[in-house]
Amino acid sequence: MSDAEILFHEADGIGFVLLNRPKALNALTYDMCVDFDAKLVEWAANPAIKAVIIEGAGEKAFCSGGDVRKVYEGGPAEVKSAMKFFGDEYIMNSRLHHFSKPFVALLDGIVMGGGFGVSAHGSHRVVSERTLFAMPETAIGLIPDVGGGFALSRFPGKLGLYVALTGTRFRAADCLYMGFATDYVPSSRHEALKAALRAADIRSDADVDAVIARFAEDAGVAPVAEHRAEIDAAFSASTVEGIVATLALNTNDWAQKAHASILVQSPTSLKLTFRQLRDCLDLDFNEGVKLEYRVVARIMLGHDFYEGIRAVLVDRDNAPKWQPDHIAAVTDAEVDHYFASLGADELVI
Repeated sequence: MSDAEILFHEADGIGFVLLNRPKALNALTYDMCVDFDAKLVEWAANPAIKAVIIEGAGEKAFCSGGDVRKVYEGGPAEVKSAMKFFGDEYIMNSRLHHFSKPFVALLDGIVMGGGFGVSAHGSHRVVSERTLFAMPETAIGLIPDVGGGFALSRFPGKLGLYVALTGTRFRAADCLYMGFATDYVPSSRHEALKAALRAADIRSDADVDAVIARFAEDAGVAPVAEHRAEIDAAFSASTVEGIVATLALNTNDWAQKAHASILVQSPTSLKLTFRQLRDCLDLDFNEGVKLEYRVVARIMLGHDFYEGIRAVLVDRDNAPKWQPDHIAAVTDAEVDHYFASLGADELVI
């Protein structure tokens, strides 16, 4: 196999994408995003390509996210380079969201952050028994970007906000329940599924549905469903502080775990994410990622992102020192600043 970070090939009218960094859990680099975007443009215009299938190399991960450690190493002094990465990644996410052909993501393993961005916006998201999904951005001082504001805000009830604020990890049944996944197919059947898609006469999403249905199985009961009423009640509060207070009053194990999870995240990221999902519910996809770009541009000039990466990925002490270090200290005026127009530096899609 080639040592290229992302591989493409075509067979029987199918365009295949392989994220090929298994040792890095297939984390996305800038070049991978640019190359993938160019291939989406090419395949969209090629009538011989009827559908696209994307998967990750190795058995551990589909894609663990973007290569944020490289952004960290550049620091605030390299913010223009960092925003080139984020901007072109968001353009690729938008290209996928608007892709006119069936797009099948085989989510076999870890799916986080950027992995969500190269799967959630396509037509078919197939999970397996090895799928592990989370959006852990608030733990590194970021927000659930890559179109996360648009997608998560459209999860049923308040599930998207729960996913975004707590960083909770989910398996296949939960992914189906939340609407992130469309189908469950055991990993042992993925090769046969790909072969069947190659053999099929694909003219629409419905044709792909029919093929996947031959391989799909029951993923079982979604654990998150047991707490759906509590999630909707707690995360319907009008502020992050209200969510925290509601969870604190609930003494059951689920609520206390959710409460503890929120309290270790970046307070600034929590406030920004809350606002992001609220605002993105009323925006189309492109406007949503433009909003995310504004927020991330200002995050790159601050403290918490670099401190979060240090604590989680560099020193691995998992003891970030957030600034400010409590939720109430993040004012509405500060939040407004992150969402203000960038003027001439706005993302153009």
